Amino acid sequence: MSLSFVIWAMAEFNAENFILAGKTIGSLRRNVLAPLKRMLQGRGMVFIDHRADNMLEVSYLGHTNYFYLFGGKDESSQDLVQGITAAGLYCDEVALQPESFVNQAVGRCSVDGAKLWFNCNPESPYHWFKEKWIDRAQSLGLYVMHFLMGDNPSLTEATKARYRQLYTAGTVFFRRYILGLWCIAEGAIYDFFSSDPKDGYVVEELPVSFSKWRVSVDYGTANPCVFGLYGFARGIWYKAKEYYWDSVAKGRQKTNKQYSDDMKAFLVWNGQVIKPSAIEVDPSATAFITQLRQDFPGIVVYKAINAVTPGIQCVAQSLTLHRLKIHINCKKTIEEILNYVWDAKKQEKGEDAPVKKADHTCDETRYFCARQFTGLSRIGAKPAGY
Repeated sequence: MSLSFVIWAMAEFNAENFILAGKTIGSLRRNVLAPLKRMLQGRGMVFIDHRADNMLEVSYLGHTNYFYLFGGKDESSQDLVQGITAAGLYCDEVALQPESFVNQAVGRCSVDGAKLWFNCNPESPYHWFKEKWIDRAQSLGLYVMHFLMGDNPSLTEATKARYRQLYTAGTVFFRRYILGLWCIAEGAIYDFFSSDPKDGYVVEELPVSFSKWRVSVDYGTANPCVFGLYGFARGIWYKAKEYYWDSVAKGRQKTNKQYSDDMKAFLVWNGQVIKPSAIEVDPSATAFITQLRQDFPGIVVYKAINAVTPGIQCVAQSLTLHRLKIHINCKKTIEEILNYVWDAKKQEKGEDAPVKKADHTCDETRYFCARQFTGLSRIGAKPAGY
């Protein structure tokens, strides 16, 4: 699609500006610009990547045009695109961009003959792009194409089969990313999950030894504070044990230092003190992160990746692929996974979000999976850094 956009622009215009938009400029460069430049080069087009200006200058058959890169990650992004006059707009993954940013970019395409190009994976049927663009395609003069994964000519049958394994049939992610349907995320989030060890998600016995460890934390003072200990063995991560302190039920809150002391006691396995490679912590718990970095100087303490829906997708895939298993003694984790549901009221607003109730072990598990299995989802965050 990006190649078609550039070919159209070069054939129809000369010395004009165009907008290339993505969720972030980094994701746009990685997912669109890098393969686009290889394709342009293969077709004899000359280009200069002005990285300082985030602009790609393309020349072909006597025409030269300028393609400016913009990231639409939040509402403030609309300010970045103001002022440019463009002959065309290409939005990659438009459903991940805020409506205000897209509207501002559309409004900048005031050159006669300008066209708008959008692509995305489907989201909720109440999403603003579905309601205001796709559902009004005929009245707006839009041409809509619905692709399935099987339509991709560059994927082998083996690759397609592997991708289908990433999603459980019937789940919202299967319906969206395999069937390409704008469907509601409703009911149980992990509707495939079973607490019966026969189904393979929960295990009664753990490996004798683990080659590495990680810890994940969902922090709370008035709310419960949760730790999860994950061990790796034979190609599988196991949630080996959990810590759950509910200050309301217990009748008293703990300080950051007390939680850190509890972490020291938590990092014991089979009578031996263990040293995890990293501790993943709720990113809002800045004071507790500082406390852990002081008390555990040899362990990397990360601010967790907190992209909710991609993180949920990542947990679902790691469980269905049996790359993550839960020990039967992690009773709070099993209980909360079984009762984790989508928020119907937010769905009416086009938002995918879980009900914020009894979800603390689910959040902590999501933090772990978002870092460890980040390649399984559309999180797009770097797997390292603070």
